[in-house]
Amino acid sequence: MDESRVNSAEGIGADLHLELSGPGSGRAALIRALRDAVRGGRLAPGTRLPPYRSLAADLGVARNTVADAYAELVAEGWLTARQGSGTSVAERAEALRHAVRAPRTTPPRARGPRHDLRQGTPDASAFPRSAWLTSYRRALQQAPNEVFGPGDPAGRVELREALTEYLARARGVLTEPGRIVVCSGFAHALRLLFAGGVLRGPLAVEAYGLGFHRELLRAAGVRTVPLPLDEHGARVDRLGHERAVLLTPAHQFPTGGPLDPGRRAAVVDWARARGAVVLEDDYDGEFRYDRKPVGAVQGLDPERVIFMGSVSKSLSPAVRLGWMVLPERYVEGVLAVKGEREAWASVLDQLSLADFISCGSYDRHVRRMRQRYRSRRNRLVAALATHAPHVEVTGVAAGLHAVLRLPPGTERSAVKAAAWQGVALDGLAEFRHPDTDMPADEGLVVGYATPPEHAYGAALDALCAVLPPQVTACDPQPRNPE
Repeated sequence: MDESRVNSAEGIGADLHLELSGPGSGRAALIRALRDAVRGGRLAPGTRLPPYRSLAADLGVARNTVADAYAELVAEGWLTARQGSGTSVAERAEALRHAVRAPRTTPPRARGPRHDLRQGTPDASAFPRSAWLTSYRRALQQAPNEVFGPGDPAGRVELREALTEYLARARGVLTEPGRIVVCSGFAHALRLLFAGGVLRGPLAVEAYGLGFHRELLRAAGVRTVPLPLDEHGARVDRLGHERAVLLTPAHQFPTGGPLDPGRRAAVVDWARARGAVVLEDDYDGEFRYDRKPVGAVQGLDPERVIFMGSVSKSLSPAVRLGWMVLPERYVEGVLAVKGEREAWASVLDQLSLADFISCGSYDRHVRRMRQRYRSRRNRLVAALATHAPHVEVTGVAAGLHAVLRLPPGTERSAVKAAAWQGVALDGLAEFRHPDTDMPADEGLVVGYATPPEHAYGAALDALCAVLPPQVTACDPQPRNPE
């Protein structure tokens, strides 16, 4: 085949790793290596192979050696060659590859649940692809050359400026760009603060929360002290000699409800008196349905509160971006822990998010998703009122999940029944701190955001089918949503 007609952009050829070993000439070894690559699936049907000259230079063999090997494999049906189009793996090589493949010995990959009602993830199908692409392109076109060098451990100033304006307007946060550190999410923020030694324990936490966060803190040598919860949120009056407290004041996770205004003021007073700090996880801060907005505790005392948030639920967990709004005395320590080269947060994603916020797309997306999730919440409540009126629903005035209260002794069996029917959800016991002295409530934590819209009705039907029947009579309608 005359390769002179292959255009210059392709003349260099794609990289192709081949090991020429075993008996025989260079031509025989090359034929054997190419066959093995096709058999093993490394070269899929349709894959374009490098031109003779490029592969010969890479392998240190004569150009004619490559030409002869290609010609033989074309004759055998492994490759195809067309004038001006180069040499490719033949489509029928797929059948040859399967014919010589060894019998499968590994078990098939386990299938996921039919209905995913786990908490904590948004509807992936609702990601605003077009708006995000517009912001990405605009950010890339306007990016200065320095963007493509080592990143600032604090994060791009464009994003920190956008966050300063947005958090002040939407969450009542008082800060400036120099006191914001961009990270990859809440868990990353905890690691920076505690594993890096910026803060130390003991740390007070809510009696119900994510076990993953407790494990992360334990790995960093931090002892956690559980605070009981009631209808007004965490019992901050039980705080003692801890050095810090971690709260979800906008919407307690997972039980639901905001922290009472009196307790918000009380925890700040405690931090001032003790020289301690409040860690504010802004969980579900943007998603509220039946109540007025609840501002950040950070606004009460920016020097005693570390405010942490992310876009993992408002936008997508695939956009690995979060932030810490720090008291001034902690900024230098956090940046020292992060180091001079930021390896966690993509600079291009930071610039895209900055544009996405500044042009108003983020606000529009959050409002749109707030309406969608409100509708999902309403459908869940209505389905339970019809099919399981004995089940009390709580924590639904905000957020992306609800708690279904169950009678004692029924939670474990309900979780098992759900799993058997292909419904993924969590029991309330999964989130209970092992050292709390609170009475153990039983219930299901049901996320209503994850299923795509077309599958949500079937997911609700499956949920209602696994709820325990014949329980103590409760109100036919859900009680106080919090």
